[in-house]
Amino acid sequence: MPELSFQYPTWFFVFCALLGLGYAALLYYRDTTFKEQSVWLRRTLFFLRWLVITLLSALLLSPLLKKNITEIKKPVIAMLQDQSESIGTALEGESLNQYKQNWQSLRDALSEQYEVHELSFGDEVRDGVNFEFKDKVSNISEALRDVYDRYGAQNLGAIVLSSDGIYNEGSSPSYSGVPIAAPVYTVALGDTTPKKDLILKRVFHNNIVYLGDKFTMQIDVAANNCSGAQTVLNIGKRDGDNITSIQTIPVNVTGKDFFVTKTVELEAKTPGVAQYVISLVKIPGEATTVNNTKEIFIDVLDARQKILLLANGAHPDISALRQMLEMNKNYAVSIANANDPGLDVGKYDFVVLHSLPSRTNEATGILRTLNDKRIPRLFITGMQTNFTALSQAQGLVSAQSDAVQSDEVQGYFAKQFAAFNLAPRVIEELPKFNPVQCPFGNFGATTQAQVVLRKRIGKVDTDQPLLAVGETNGIKTGIFLGEGLWKWRLFDYLQHQNHDIFDEIMGKTVQFLSVKEDKRKFRVTLDKTVFNENEPVQFGGELYNDNYELTNDPDVAMAVKNQQGREFTYTFNKQGKAYTLDAGILPVGNYTYHSTTAFNGQQLSFDGRFSVRPLQLEFFETTANHAALRQLSEQYGGATVSADGLAGIADLIKNKATIKPVIYQTSQTNPIINLKWIFAILAALLALEWFLRRYFGAY
Repeated sequence: MPELSFQYPTWFFVFCALLGLGYAALLYYRDTTFKEQSVWLRRTLFFLRWLVITLLSALLLSPLLKKNITEIKKPVIAMLQDQSESIGTALEGESLNQYKQNWQSLRDALSEQYEVHELSFGDEVRDGVNFEFKDKVSNISEALRDVYDRYGAQNLGAIVLSSDGIYNEGSSPSYSGVPIAAPVYTVALGDTTPKKDLILKRVFHNNIVYLGDKFTMQIDVAANNCSGAQTVLNIGKRDGDNITSIQTIPVNVTGKDFFVTKTVELEAKTPGVAQYVISLVKIPGEATTVNNTKEIFIDVLDARQKILLLANGAHPDISALRQMLEMNKNYAVSIANANDPGLDVGKYDFVVLHSLPSRTNEATGILRTLNDKRIPRLFITGMQTNFTALSQAQGLVSAQSDAVQSDEVQGYFAKQFAAFNLAPRVIEELPKFNPVQCPFGNFGATTQAQVVLRKRIGKVDTDQPLLAVGETNGIKTGIFLGEGLWKWRLFDYLQHQNHDIFDEIMGKTVQFLSVKEDKRKFRVTLDKTVFNENEPVQFGGELYNDNYELTNDPDVAMAVKNQQGREFTYTFNKQGKAYTLDAGILPVGNYTYHSTTAFNGQQLSFDGRFSVRPLQLEFFETTANHAALRQLSEQYGGATVSADGLAGIADLIKNKATIKPVIYQTSQTNPIINLKWIFAILAALLALEWFLRRYFGAY
């Protein structure tokens, strides 16, 4: 029953009654209107007014109705079933049917007293169990964490986890650190008897290599109970249905538990996604050959930027820049002299001109080629630079110098610069670096320049630019007004035992100048070009109008074609101002795609490629790991049973004293002033008083 309480002392209610009594007496005690009527009428009106005023003033005391609610929560039992492929090999035919019956019996037995939830885990944790065993990975730790996230705040009584103990994703379940305060009962599936088996365990390789590079694979080969056997490791390259053998390596198994790592060196000869097949030849009596083969995909890119370091003559700055640039695998660096015969600067993506144009070589033809092919460039000046020709060759800095005298100059960061970011440590340390040699003269930045570094001469910070970047005639250009960069790189190493500061300043400058802007109005993007077979392939799309503003007014169609020529058609979804497409999970293989749209009377298209690789983790460990399950149960105070003893877990749970219902009692308070029927009563009392007064002749 609800209890009535007040936020003020109860005896305050006496003042409410006195207030009502005084108000009623003032109104009716000396009133002669109803003197001719019966006595009961005036007393009734007096009582009604007293009651209304008393109740209204009592509401000012904030009376509350307090109600205690009792709720009994059954313990939650989470039943987790491993749905990975390795379980499918352990449960087949009659054993699977019997297992389903035992699972059903356990669920029914527990449902009488407990709140039972069935969950599947493998690639992900999901509701329900279908016993199809198609998941490509098994992550027991993630399953336990998901249960904790779902039911950790509830009355979690116990967890029933059915698995073979093999996990190939996530951490060891015993070291997952999930703070579950409930026993874990594990059901041990699969066979722990080691079989005669060759296993191609892992292949370590780069996902991306560059055309013409040599790269290595490290291949881990294991064998169980195959002592004395001989096999051959084959490395082949797949082209459609054809596999061309590249290398063969004999493998002699020398022990019962055998493991060896083989290293293979290959060359990336053609661009595109290269599909390699690594396999072990079957030996007599081998239990399974599914784990003898592994296919890998390597994206061979022909996108390395070609950078030319072009010098007026030999200089240590060139070596410093070369060492910095070659740290970036995206760059192919070449060095040349401006007077070299047969020099073709037009085949490069970015050119660094050191002391060019010079007093002996104005490099007119070189600069013309760079301008015609719109190749970005970085000028580095020196005491041999022809500053008159340099001023005409770029529009970032106006330079007047005869390069006869020089200044010792340090650099400091220009605060207004925002084209790219430099680390705070770089900005702080750079002014301490050794000075570089700058020709004496008048130098000023134009409106097209974004000044990165300014000159510090002695202890005076000047406004003269030392390093500037920008665009002249739509071509990205940079200029460094000094020579002696090698001093910066050497000083950086002497002070910090690395070249991080020098590499960040010059590396980001080159990256900013050399990056190619994508001016296409229609493009389709993928987060990656190689997907696992259990991953959905998701596309993004962008369409720009003539002002390069995003729009998605027209529809975008896409055709995806597999190796066999079969075509799948899709239409992009519109999201915000862009496009999205989830093509779903596709079969293993190489694919090409062709996307099209029509906009402003133009037919626009975008082509690309991607690959789906097989995920065979479940076949590289075939021996059940029941020890991991027993360790998990012991850690959480449960027990481990076999598949035949699955139904018996119900008795173990019922006999566990800690698994019992929890009584939750809560207090619910509700201010009486929120009750609408209170106002209805007050209105009715006032209406009755008004009616009686009117009926008997009063106003």
